[in-house]
Amino acid sequence: MEEFQEQYVVDEKWQKTGVIVPIEEYEELLEDLHDLAVVAERRGEPTVTFEELKERLKKDGLL
Repeated sequence: MEEFQEQYVVDEKWQKTGVIVPIEEYEELLEDLHDLAVVAERRGEPTVTFEELKERLKKDGLL
């Protein structure tokens, strides 16, 4: 991720109430959040070895 300079939205007492980030950064954050949700959802699934994965991909014609 590249550095970005966020901007804050403040109320009349200068308390931070929101933040403005570049749209590209926002979209990356949403994608990261989705990826983390998928990881959490799949945490209990059984794993496969790299060799088994390669064999499955070959069988399906994807490798």
